[in-house]
Amino acid sequence: MNALTVLAASGEGEFQAPGTELFDFPPLFAGGPAWLTKPVVFAVFGALVVCVVFWMAFAKPKLVPRGMQNIGEVGYMFVRDEIARPFLGRNTERWMPLLMSLFFLIWVWNIFSVIPIIQFPIASHIAFPAVLAIFVYCIKVYLGIKHQGPVKYFTNMIPKGLPLPVYFLLVPIEYLSTFIIAPFTHAVRLFANMFAGHMILAFFSLVGFWFLFEKPTALGFGVGIIGVLVTILLTVFELLIQFLQAFLFAMLAAMYIQSGLHADH
Repeated sequence: MNALTVLAASGEGEFQAPGTELFDFPPLFAGGPAWLTKPVVFAVFGALVVCVVFWMAFAKPKLVPRGMQNIGEVGYMFVRDEIARPFLGRNTERWMPLLMSLFFLIWVWNIFSVIPIIQFPIASHIAFPAVLAIFVYCIKVYLGIKHQGPVKYFTNMIPKGLPLPVYFLLVPIEYLSTFIIAPFTHAVRLFANMFAGHMILAFFSLVGFWFLFEKPTALGFGVGIIGVLVTILLTVFELLIQFLQAFLFAMLAAMYIQSGLHADH
């Protein structure tokens, strides 16, 4: 685990809470490119996992689904009925490949935080959710300009029929919210939850390890047991958060695509 690695490397006799060093990864090998790190490798690995799973599910579909096809169809119906259809309506099927890919890729990336050896949520590095959010937002703007026209797309964001003085306040707020705050929060929501969750899990797992094995005392044993129990409970809770964050990211992507296809006001 990253936190235990930090502890072993410290060489000190006092408990040290894990910090942001948990998210710093050197290149995989000496002299290698700075970008080739553990998160990058497992980000690609996660994408391959999603591709392989759904290839196994749908490469040779049968009328009566069995095995992996059952799992794939359940996943497809969940994304279609709970994420895509409420926002996209008749355009749902057209955008299902994108939304399926986003949801399951992010979910797999998040689950990596509780997988032995990996034990790191890929989305806790801001670059990964930022790239996905920018990609989704470029699609939104492209669709808006294509379907509404370059002039109407920008004017449709502003409600009609308001008093003139209101527009001096409303226009900059609306454009700031639409073009800056929305994509920023789309990425940061996922990043912040995965970052904080990993830090908390690392802290309590380190508490359990330290007081049970490094500094075993009568009092420390009780603290260590509490650390282990809290780690188990938080891991279960984190699994729920990981799913919800993937769901929310994909849901917002569907909402942004819909707003590109149709005017907000």
